[in-house]
Amino acid sequence: MTRKTAKDFDPEVLKLFDKYVHGDISRRGFLASAAKFTLLGLTAEGLLEALNPRFAQAQQIAPTDTRLTAQYVEYPSPSGYGKIRGYLVKPAQFTGKLPTVLVVHENRGLNPHIEDIARRIALDNFIAFAPDALFPLGGYPGDEDKARELFKTLDQTKTRADFIAAADVLKNLPEGNGKVGVVGFCYGGGIANYLATQLPGLAAAVPFYGSQPTAEETAKIKAPLLLHYASEDERINAGWPAYESALKASGINYEAYVYPGVQHGFNNDTTPRYDEAAAKLAWQRTIAFFNRHLRS
Repeated sequence: MTRKTAKDFDPEVLKLFDKYVHGDISRRGFLASAAKFTLLGLTAEGLLEALNPRFAQAQQIAPTDTRLTAQYVEYPSPSGYGKIRGYLVKPAQFTGKLPTVLVVHENRGLNPHIEDIARRIALDNFIAFAPDALFPLGGYPGDEDKARELFKTLDQTKTRADFIAAADVLKNLPEGNGKVGVVGFCYGGGIANYLATQLPGLAAAVPFYGSQPTAEETAKIKAPLLLHYASEDERINAGWPAYESALKASGINYEAYVYPGVQHGFNNDTTPRYDEAAAKLAWQRTIAFFNRHLRS
């Protein structure tokens, strides 16, 4: 099957899908609105199916890859939901202490794509930890629609505290060098920005198309930032000018890139919104940024 790209869809369909993914419209609302864009016998249901993730097709690193050791671990989170669970991945062989990276998922919890991202990071000689915000509700349910619905019911105050606890786990990990970076995508990009405002000891933050903090919160940031945005992402980009002004006003060390002609979610290679060239460039920049700021 030929892999579809964003160019195979009407831009209005992509906007509808973005609204659906982020809970602004229901599945029924998407199908009703997308019906007018159907052609050549493709139904609105078919459009949605074509846009939905294909995890197996996109997987880059097998869970059984012998170059890595991976396990699900649990840690206490007394200020959050009480306990966090996540996917901890390390190189199978390494010497000395390694830098650590917290991986924060989109608004569906710890799905196979984010686990694959954690493995990719570990192969670059980092320790990666990807918590599941849905763990208090039973964990990622294996279905993206159910995951989104569950996500809406989370107490975000507790969930944010869980991610702070996860960063603390990495900072004190015996195999780690004490330096913690965070990378997040969409919802996770917002969490990466948030953690930068909350953790003075955070060594680096890389939000991919994440919502931005207020100017007051931005002034608290100590970590260097690498910010990735998609040019066709009106919803997230609306907050960028104010964020950029706040970063400049507070003298924050940051790099920002807007990738031309790509959609929100361009790094997620499980959906047609993925853009290979932009994703590869953003990822190269991300790993180089972590190497620069997290290694002794």
